[in-house]
Order: sequence, then structure tokens, then C-alpha cells
Amino acid sequence: MSELQDKVVLVTGGGSGIGRACAILLAQAGGKVTVADVTEQGGNETVALIREEGGEATFIKTDVTQPDQVKSLVDRIMERYGQLDCAVNNAGVIGKPVRLEEQEIAEFNRVVDINLKGTFLCMKYEIAAMLKKSSGAIVNIASVQGLVASPNAGAYSASKHGVIGLTKSAALDNARTGIRINAVCPGSIKTPLQERFYAEAGIPMAEENPRIPMGRYGNPEELAQAVKWLCSPVSSYVTGISLPVDGAITAQ
Repeated sequence: MSELQDKVVLVTGGGSGIGRACAILLAQAGGKVTVADVTEQGGNETVALIREEGGEATFIKTDVTQPDQVKSLVDRIMERYGQLDCAVNNAGVIGKPVRLEEQEIAEFNRVVDINLKGTFLCMKYEIAAMLKKSSGAIVNIASVQGLVASPNAGAYSASKHGVIGLTKSAALDNARTGIRINAVCPGSIKTPLQERFYAEAGIPMAEENPRIPMGRYGNPEELAQAVKWLCSPVSSYVTGISLPVDGAITAQ
């Protein structure tokens, strides 16, 4: 498990769920992981879990909607390690389930600011850092809602479609710089964030889901495996893709 031995890795939204699973798996693969999150408790818990396994990890509290905080995050990584090899832009929110005409403007702005603007800001400073050594891999966590759509999720779906657009454009910008940029599109993954969304929508999140062709929810570790592959050298000819990890939802 040394695909990322001594690589410097950043995971935003690493305090729980998919972000935590990615941070732990990338550390197990040899990465030196910086966990960024707005929640100190969750971020520090992830760092502790990595260190318990003998891995290297640091927590930096960061709000990805704030340009100065994102720049400071990347600057601190560069000051400590002198390089940034991999970045997983996972910080995001789902928002409240509501019809579009009932959507509060402030809530729409919040979802787009975190999911889309936050990803833009992270990429802006991550790419600048990676250009210093002309290599790197960025994985943006989008969603199947960026490929298709469902009712009562207009803000979320719009933001994730935007993440996929950013990913493709940035991948083309950097196709000859040595920096690969891809997106992973999770379907229904059983995380605390997803469970809260289902609860607010009044939908029970049972162990099985007949709307998913595979019949079950995914788990964060399955998503993290796809992220690790895109971060590692074995995917060296892959850039600009939006990879569904969704139990065949988008195959329908």
C-alpha cells in the first residue's frame, strides 16, 4: 500500500464521511495528509485516526468559501513540505430539499458558495502550487446530481454540474502541464450528511434502496478507492473525467 508514498496530500471536508474515508485511505497509501474542515472536532478526529495507524496527518481549520483562508491553507502546506502532490476537494453541503420556486435565495447562495465557489478557490491555489513542480493530481468530489438531476435539489444539482464543468475546463488548461484533474460522482453514499438530508426530506434511509440498481447504498470507503486511483500514478493517462461511483444509477 505505497502508491502515494511520501506524496503530500490535501483533503478538504475531511472531518467526516467521504472526506474522512479519503484522508485515511490516502494516508494508508503513504501520503502525508493535511485535513481541512470548518469543524475542528471532526478534523482532529480524522487526524487522530490516521496517526493511530502510524500515518502522518495535520489539521488546518478552513472555510473554503473564504479566499484568504484557502490561500493560507495551501501556503502553509507549501511552507511545511515544499510541494503539493494531490488534492481532494470534497468540502460540500447538500442543502434543504425544496422545490425551486420555494428555494430561499440565501440558501441557494450558501450551497453554491460552498460547493462550486469553494471548489474553484481550492483549485485556483492548488494548481498554482502544483505548477511549481509541473505535476500533481486533483480530484473534485462532484455527484451523480452533476450528471443527472432529481426533484427538490435545484441548488445542489446546479452546483455539482458546475463542479464538473470546472473540472473539465481546468483539465484542458493543464493537459500539458503534468497536472491531472478529475471528478468523482458519488451516488447515494451512506454518510452523516446524506442521512441528515434524508431525514429532512422525511424519507427513511433503510439498508436497501430499490431505486439503486445494485439495491444498496454505497459506503465512503468504496468512494475513497476511486479517489485513490485517480490520485495515484496508475491513472497517469486519465484527466478530465467525471467518474460515477453510484451502483449504476446513471446507467438507467
